[in-house]
Formats: sequence, C-alpha cells, structure tokens
Amino acid sequence: MGSIPGNILVPVAFASWPLVVITLFRKFDHRQAIAIGFVAGWMFLPVASLDMMFLHNTKTVVICLSILIGAYIFKREKMQAFRFSAADIPMFFWCTSPFFSSMVNGDGLYDALSQTLTQTERWGMPYYIARVYFSDVESVKILAFTIFIGAVVYIPFCGFELVMSPQLHRLTYGFHQSDFVQSLREGGGYRPMVYMDHGLMTSMWMVLGVLLGTWLFFSGMLPKKILFIPSRYLLLALGLTTIIMRSAGAITLLLIAFLVLYASNRLKNTVLVIVLLLVPSLYILTRSTGYWDGRNLSGLVAEKFSVTRSESLQFRFDNETILVQKAMQGSFFGWGGFGRSRVYDDTGKDISVTDGLWVIVLGVNGVYGLFWLVSAIQWPIVLFIYRVKPQSWNTGTWGISAATAIFLGIYMIDNLLNAMINPVYMLFGGSLVSMCTNPETAVSTSARTENVQPEKELLMITPGTRFISSPSGGLSRFIG
Repeated sequence: MGSIPGNILVPVAFASWPLVVITLFRKFDHRQAIAIGFVAGWMFLPVASLDMMFLHNTKTVVICLSILIGAYIFKREKMQAFRFSAADIPMFFWCTSPFFSSMVNGDGLYDALSQTLTQTERWGMPYYIARVYFSDVESVKILAFTIFIGAVVYIPFCGFELVMSPQLHRLTYGFHQSDFVQSLREGGGYRPMVYMDHGLMTSMWMVLGVLLGTWLFFSGMLPKKILFIPSRYLLLALGLTTIIMRSAGAITLLLIAFLVLYASNRLKNTVLVIVLLLVPSLYILTRSTGYWDGRNLSGLVAEKFSVTRSESLQFRFDNETILVQKAMQGSFFGWGGFGRSRVYDDTGKDISVTDGLWVIVLGVNGVYGLFWLVSAIQWPIVLFIYRVKPQSWNTGTWGISAATAIFLGIYMIDNLLNAMINPVYMLFGGSLVSMCTNPETAVSTSARTENVQPEKELLMITPGTRFISSPSGGLSRFIG
C-alpha cells in the first residue's frame, strides 16, 4: 500500500466521495447526479493516489467507482441492458494494450493485469459510464450544462491564483500537485492550477467551458439566465478568464475548434474535420521517422512570439527525438514499465523528459498501443461525421455532440505536446458512440436539419435541474 501525500483532508475527501455521490443520486435525476459527481469530483478532489492491491486509487478511480456504486444502487437496469458492440473495439484494445507490453517484456502476469486495470480505470471506466448513461439527447445536454457551470464556478478560483499564485491545492490538501516553478509565466504572473494536475490541464478545462457555452449560445440552447444571472455575462466572464490565463496553446486550440465547428456547419462539409483528424497522424509519422525535426516551427515561434517559448518547444522536440529512437529499439508492443522506455547516460542518469502523451505511449506500449490510443480518441469523431450531416450540428439533437466531437479532435492534438489525461473527455467518446449507435437518435444518410426557434427549442431540450430548468418544469424561475 502506498502512502498518500498531504494532510488528513486527502483520505477524508477520497473516502467521503462515494457518500457524496450517493446523496446526489438521492437528490437528483441519475443523469444529473452522474454529471455533477464527475465534474465536481474532477474539479475539487485532490491530485493524489493510494495503491492498494490491483487498484491505483487516483481521483479518477474514486470518481468512477463512486458513480458506478451509486448507479448500481439506483439505476442498475441500465447497466444490465448495456451490450458491447463493434464500435467499442478501439477502446477495448487500448485498455488491454499494457497486457501485451508487460508479457512481451517478461514482467509477468501480475504486472500485466495490474497495468491493464490501471489503463481501464483511467480510460475505460469513464467511457463505459458515458456509453450507459449519456446515450441520448437530454443526458448529453445535462452533461454539457454541468461542465459549463463547472467552468464558470472555476472563475474566482482561477482569479485568486492568477494574483496569489497556485496555492489552493496546498492550502486545502497540504501539498502542491505539480512543480510550482512550472506555474511561473514569462514576463511575470502565474498559471492557475486550482485542483487539477497542472496549469495546462486547467486551461484546457476552461477552454472546454468556453467552447460548449459558445456553441450552446450560437445554437440557441443556452438559457437566458442561470441562477438569475444572464448567461451571456457568465459566458463573457468565462472567455475573459480563459484569455487572461494566457495559455497560448490552449487558446489556439480553442480558435481552431471554433473555426472547424462553425465552418463545417455553414459550409455543410466535413473536410476541415478530416484535416483535424489527420494532423496527429501526420505529426506522429513525420516525427517518428525523423523526417521533421521541428526547428522551423520553433524558429517561427521565436520570431513571432518569444525566444523563451521557442527554446521550450525545441527542448520538447529534442527530447522526443531521443525517446523515439529508444522506442524504435523496443518491440512492437513497446518496452513496458519500470522506466525501460526512457533514455539514460553512461552513468545511469535519466536524461530524457517526456511531455507528449503520444511519445510516452510509443515507448511504453509501442506502435501497437499508440495506434489504439489514437483510434480510441478519434474513432467516435469518425463515427459522428459519418452518421451526422454537418448542417445538423447546430440543432437541439446534435449541437452538443458536434462540439464534443470537435473538442476530442483538438484534445488529440494537445496530446502531441502534453500528457494531460482528463477522464471527463472520455465521457465524450462514450457518449458519441452511444448517440451514433442509438436507434432513437441515429440519422439516415440523408440530410436532416431542425429549424427550431431558440425559445421553442429551449422548451424541448433544456434539462431540468436545480440550477437550470425547462420553462415547462417546476423550476422555471431559474430561467429568464
């Protein structure tokens, strides 16, 4: 059993979360309970872990197990109705890829099963939860509204850390969840982390909130008021906070997502989405073969932005190069665990720095694992653009699914330079697969556009909650 860092609040938070989730199931509709349990848990539980037998108890595991326990108690019939389908194959093979890496490298059956379970905890459980419980239009909207509200709730926390430096996790749980030096910004200021693993992860979370909120607003699905505050003001505050956080990479990805989503809908064409899907594969191919060393890009960054950013980017490229070379010396299934995929000098000192998720997976799980990683993230997008015409991407049925699909696309691009695994994003993958394979929502190959006035559409699709409710429900006073 491993030890938990920090103060007594760390084990208390982990141990109490199942009780919190069960209470949510008692108070809310099961879909709202799951959404709140996931979003609030990810936003506020500590970044810590406790290894106990097979279980690697991170907050992802605590959240997922708490939700599965609550769902089994209150809504087990949906679990029992779930059936594995061919659309789940990419996620299945990605979750089981560590088994082959361990066995091929002689680490034994225990390690193979342990690593496979850890992979399933981080990726498979969120995906499965979404496959079962976020499989229809209303549940997807509940999830999107919950994430948007969650991002809005983070605004004052981010504001505090922009001024006072990332201290909330330390003040609450007794330790910094990441190297404090990485929170320092060039030219002064700080990168907020709040209760997430890293400032880059927090930035992407805020970007997700802006993307969902903006697309809800554009599609006429954003309520006029949330808790008596005009929604457009909350969206504006969220956007300004995201910009003030000064994460150039995250903001760039947000702009790309807006461009692809809006242009695809207006032009009624998916070519930009296909380009978005091809970017990671092209990057991986050119970097792993040595065809591109990245120096022209880092030079452009030095010219247009700053020398410091350029040096940081080139440092990543240089480390990728030596890590790729080491990965290619391993098997088709990678080097497995125990640091074998890293690069050491003659004295045995580790001289490699891993940043991008793709190069980490290439080293540990090989070409086999990397293929299934990309497939697990991108397959739901492929399925979505195959089944749903882009002119329907701003409708009540498919608007939010379109936004989540495009976000998964930019998330895969983010994984080229970062390794920020957020289980909430895997909810999108599972939800997209369920939506596209659900006979009640799957569309034919013929185009179908829902021309609904925003106010009328809001009556039909806005999920009833304690914070946002449809005007036809008993809590209409929360919407203007």
